Amino acid sequence: MNQVIFQSERCKGCGLCVDACPKGCLAIASDRLNAKGYSPAYMKEGERCIGCAFCATMCPDCIITVVKE
Repeated sequence: MNQVIFQSERCKGCGLCVDACPKGCLAIASDRLNAKGYSPAYMKEGERCIGCAFCATMCPDCIITVVKE
């Protein structure tokens, strides 16, 4: 399975990664905030991830790393 690593404390919750994911694997957390007060993005359905790295490409703050297996 591919691994998507978020630096959640740097995430602004803009949702660009969520919109870019062709498989709908990502979401914005509605139940937690990071130190900056934003709801960070997270992987909600990792088993569906195809490792395309569109999420990492779209992230304006470069907080996403995709590790392909």
